[in-house]
Amino acid sequence: MSFVKKYIGDKKAEVVLFSSTAIALYGYDQGMMSLINTNYDYLNTMGIAEEDPLVGVIVSVYYLGCAVGAVLASYLGDARGRKPSIFACLAVTALGNLLMFIAGLGFSRGALVLMFAGRIVMGLGVGGIDAVIPVYSSELNEEGGRGKALAQEFQSNIFGLNMAFAINLAVTNSLGKTNQWAWRIPIIAMQIYPVLLLSFIYRLPESPRWWIFHDHDEDAHVSLVEIYGKDAASSKLDELKQAASEESAQSIGYTDMILPSGQQFHETMVTVMGQVNQALTGYGAVSVYGPQIFELLGFDVSTAEYLTQGNYISYFFLMTFAWLLIDRVGRRFLMVTGAFGIAVCFVILTVLGGLAMNSKELGIPNMAVSVPGSIALYVATGFFGIGWLSQVWLIPTEIFPSTSRAQGSAISVVIWGLANFAVTLLTPIGFNNLNYWIFLVFAVTNLFAGWWTWAYSPETGGRSFEDNQQFFADSKEHNTWLVTRVNDGEYRHLPRGKGGDGVEGERQPLLAVDGA
Repeated sequence: MSFVKKYIGDKKAEVVLFSSTAIALYGYDQGMMSLINTNYDYLNTMGIAEEDPLVGVIVSVYYLGCAVGAVLASYLGDARGRKPSIFACLAVTALGNLLMFIAGLGFSRGALVLMFAGRIVMGLGVGGIDAVIPVYSSELNEEGGRGKALAQEFQSNIFGLNMAFAINLAVTNSLGKTNQWAWRIPIIAMQIYPVLLLSFIYRLPESPRWWIFHDHDEDAHVSLVEIYGKDAASSKLDELKQAASEESAQSIGYTDMILPSGQQFHETMVTVMGQVNQALTGYGAVSVYGPQIFELLGFDVSTAEYLTQGNYISYFFLMTFAWLLIDRVGRRFLMVTGAFGIAVCFVILTVLGGLAMNSKELGIPNMAVSVPGSIALYVATGFFGIGWLSQVWLIPTEIFPSTSRAQGSAISVVIWGLANFAVTLLTPIGFNNLNYWIFLVFAVTNLFAGWWTWAYSPETGGRSFEDNQQFFADSKEHNTWLVTRVNDGEYRHLPRGKGGDGVEGERQPLLAVDGA
């Protein structure tokens, strides 16, 4: 009952719970497709072979939908409000999921086309959610706890991944890979997320910042009363109005963000490269094609599937370190350390993968290389979760002003969608042609991701929007994007002596969860 009381009636906690559940949608899809891709009835219904490139295309077109959905949801979120945008995205997600479920149900002609349509439509919805939820959440969280709040939400993303794969594994073992319900049940089970969220969204407040930027001060006051109570609402309103008047002096459009001559091109490139580098870690592919990786290490199909589930469970619990550390040591430190840690693990996997594929010729027992290979993959997954999963979604919300925060988040999702489209499309081709050498490819791309982040990505934690904007202003003055050369490398780390506790001014809490 204490749990129920905490999350029902406390608007701060309700927003965190809602956002976490919405983010779980993203993880559910990755876990859902892992075993569907190897279901014989699914492949037969779609009219494709297991090693057909269309298997990867079906997975990857979802990310194209995400890219388009992010832009549309961003526009709707700015024009009509964060809540209406989230509502529309959830409805579209439910529709796309339903189209996937009925593809080939009682008919075979047109099944592949309907599956493609469902993947794209669902991508529109999930991409929009991924664009708007981080903005909504960050606008309602204190600056000293932004990282922790979003990392906790993305831990629920891994819960969605685990839930989907567990359902997949259970029905596959119960019904077999030749039964159509072994792949349809995991798809339709996803409906629990949009249906539950659609029935709950009416309880949440609209972002007070959004109300103020649209000259609805009374509505902003109502939202603040819901969050803080009557006593504190007026003072919070004054603070937000002052911040809004300072930020609204700048009219910012997409051209100011994506053109090299634009005033926020530098911020946009930090956002873009964050998502590109996250894709280069290879973990979009690991999440979708986990069982195939364990098979490559020498395990049989059934064992590979259970080891994949174990990897996802480990992933979930290791994410706890992400929200414990992100506001204490900073986003940048975790990202750089994570990239280099993953690179080392992939080098080890390259060696072990080669030994596993040639174990008979070399006279090496399978378990002698398969077990340490699995440990290396588990460790690499932990490095990714702690270092990369939430950071690239958090940084755009910390460097763009309210007038362009939704656009910045949309650009982030667009790049995420395009980058993961390429990675998930090419990965099965890489598995079929490169075998274990694909691990070496990912080792090299992780080294690049770590180097770029160290060189060009500033530490945004523990700082206000104004402080983070100062970095970009100073970089222009110093005529360099290198973090080490701007203000004597001040932005290489968290503000000295501040830890992750935040700072004053515009950095006052917008929403903090008591006891979080």
